[in-house]
Amino acid sequence: MAAAAASVGRLLVIGELCVDLIIEVDDQIRFGQHEQIVPRTTLTMGSSSAITACGAAALGIPTRLISVRGDDTFGRFLDAELTERRVDTSGVRVDDSLPTGASTHLTRPSGDRAILTSMGSIGTVRSADVTAADLASAAHLHVGSYFLQHTLHDDAPSLFRAARTAGLSTSLDGNFDPAEQWDSGILDLLPHVDVFFGNEEELTGITGAADIDAAVERLLEIMPADAVVVAKLGADGAVAVRRVGGGVERVRAGVPPLDSALVDTVGAGDTLAAGFLAARLLGMTADDAIAFAVACGTASTRGAGGVGAQPDRATALALAARTAVG
Repeated sequence: MAAAAASVGRLLVIGELCVDLIIEVDDQIRFGQHEQIVPRTTLTMGSSSAITACGAAALGIPTRLISVRGDDTFGRFLDAELTERRVDTSGVRVDDSLPTGASTHLTRPSGDRAILTSMGSIGTVRSADVTAADLASAAHLHVGSYFLQHTLHDDAPSLFRAARTAGLSTSLDGNFDPAEQWDSGILDLLPHVDVFFGNEEELTGITGAADIDAAVERLLEIMPADAVVVAKLGADGAVAVRRVGGGVERVRAGVPPLDSALVDTVGAGDTLAAGFLAARLLGMTADDAIAFAVACGTASTRGAGGVGAQPDRATALALAARTAVG
């Protein structure tokens, strides 16, 4: 797999900002004022949208984030982290009436986790936060954690339509719906989405399909003719599916072998999305793009939190070369 040209278009990411407090726990949490000793607690960058933005920037993609944070310790921490990771934060609005969002992850050694989120500034980004200049300077628009973007839902179809009219490609990561309604207008948005990311629970929840294959095919019926659905399969890697002629083409990549042990899976799917979008912006083939994406997501599980072990482009390319694709 060869690296593509260094000059690539800008990625515009729109979505939430929050910190992640990651606490490694055993299988049981005891209440009743019992003090339990845990192996580690980590404060790090959270939120699907910001993790994807950081992942793309780590891969050398010029990336701008449109979001909202509070004027507080967590918000200033996030601004410093994003800046250090070369994400353009000039589009991040500071709202001093709200605390910055925060998620506490209780992670087990198996990689399973529970997530406790206080919304704060999460879900307050608006389509009005995106300017014509933002669209004019970008090649691709991505929205993460769709079901959390409450103030964006009504205007999302017009925003995506405007982006595609301006020549941008678009992508959406639904992530989990805390209300478990799997609606919020997402089906009305999909005709304007070129790439959709989701795991089995999310894909079947949105479509009402019985299994992941039927869910993907149902989504492709709604999306544009050349659209791609990237199904995240966890420890089994990912598969990219698109329509070809009267059928569908599936390209699957398994998880590549790594010498180091898994630390946690926080943000792995978001880093996978960053890898896939970077690959498209770099002009990679479908096979190379899904291998590159899975390599990025896998590498990220070897560090605490969503951004602690995100790979640079050279590392991701080397790991992708060891990834089985079929």
